[in-house]
Amino acid sequence: MPLLVNLVVYDTRRVDEVVEAWVEAGVTGFSLIDSTGLVHHLRGKELRDDLPLFPSVHSLLEGDQEENRILLSVVPDDFDLDALIRATERVLGPLDDPGTGILFVVPVVRVAGLQPRRQAED
Repeated sequence: MPLLVNLVVYDTRRVDEVVEAWVEAGVTGFSLIDSTGLVHHLRGKELRDDLPLFPSVHSLLEGDQEENRILLSVVPDDFDLDALIRATERVLGPLDDPGTGILFVVPVVRVAGLQPRRQAED
């Protein structure tokens, strides 16, 4: 049964490094989604109606980085998940440490359109 690997990356500056590590670990495809979490919502950072219509670039770039990125990849059931987690932790640090990320895997009951892994051409 294929598996869906989900990784929430808190430090979005590290996403490119994580992507490279995943590709090196054998991931052949993934989706990347921008997201925000509960803390962001509870701090009242959701859309506000008191923002200027045309905020300055400085004000847009200013402030805490409150967004996350989620990497999603469907992998075959024989995929080496331990190697993928090790590769992820080489970039982000131990996932059990605060502020690194969350990785979880769920079984995929049915999948359509998943391309088989291509063998290297000899």
